[in-house]
Amino acid sequence: MNALATIVDAEALLDTVLASLVAGIGVTLIFSIAIYGVARFAEAGREGRAGASLAFGALGVVAALAFVAVIAIGIIVMTTK
Repeated sequence: MNALATIVDAEALLDTVLASLVAGIGVTLIFSIAIYGVARFAEAGREGRAGASLAFGALGVVAALAFVAVIAIGIIVMTTK
């Protein structure tokens, strides 16, 4: 059993699984918010609600920028390790 413990680092494996789970859910949530913001921006624009349209447009842009930033950070982390 001791040889298996040296071959497989269970703590590092668990850290990797948890980090990928959090990252996967986080990226999906951020992209979902971006889609929601853009969809509601278009809907509010068609209905003539300028204030709501502006707010949802800003939400969509901020979430899209956050999504791009998270993807860029992920690529940087993967290439530096």
